[in-house]
Amino acid sequence: MSRINDAQLKQLIEAALFVADGPLSAKGLRQGVLAAFQVTLGRINEVLDELESDYAGRGINLVQVAGGYRFQSNTDLSDHLSALWQERAPRYSRALLETLALIAYRQPVTRGQIEKIRGVAVSSNIIRTLMERDWVKVVGHKEVPGRPALYATTDAFLHYFCLGSLSDLPPLSDEGAIEALLSGGVVQDPVH
Repeated sequence: MSRINDAQLKQLIEAALFVADGPLSAKGLRQGVLAAFQVTLGRINEVLDELESDYAGRGINLVQVAGGYRFQSNTDLSDHLSALWQERAPRYSRALLETLALIAYRQPVTRGQIEKIRGVAVSSNIIRTLMERDWVKVVGHKEVPGRPALYATTDAFLHYFCLGSLSDLPPLSDEGAIEALLSGGVVQDPVH
């Protein structure tokens, strides 16, 4: 294994995060682009902290999400940057967002349990859309007659909503809090 100096290490980690398709963890960096070098996870984490500080307050920030670190535009600039994308961001229905919120907060949960809480049937299109977006997956089947699928959120859900883990979801004090959470109607994709 080769040695790498501090400046080269920082440059290599910065470049890897910049060109990566998704978030990279310290372990992923060590096993990937840094596999040929003698670098500890502690040192990689120190460099990630340095880069996070270097980019703080700039147009681009290094943020930690589930699965690792990624560069993204400063959220304060979203409205101005949206002009760069010709397509309109997808809009999601209230029913889809309510279903997603229930899965996120109650997982693993069956479709029947979601319908009982919402008081209406869950459209197959909603479940299909959530699974196509890779925000939700089947994690098993409940051991009752009919063996209904159990749904839970994915790492892609955490990445999309810039969450490090499910514990980063806003706390819900009671059942009515879901209504308050979703009272804004539709949500647009954030600019990354």
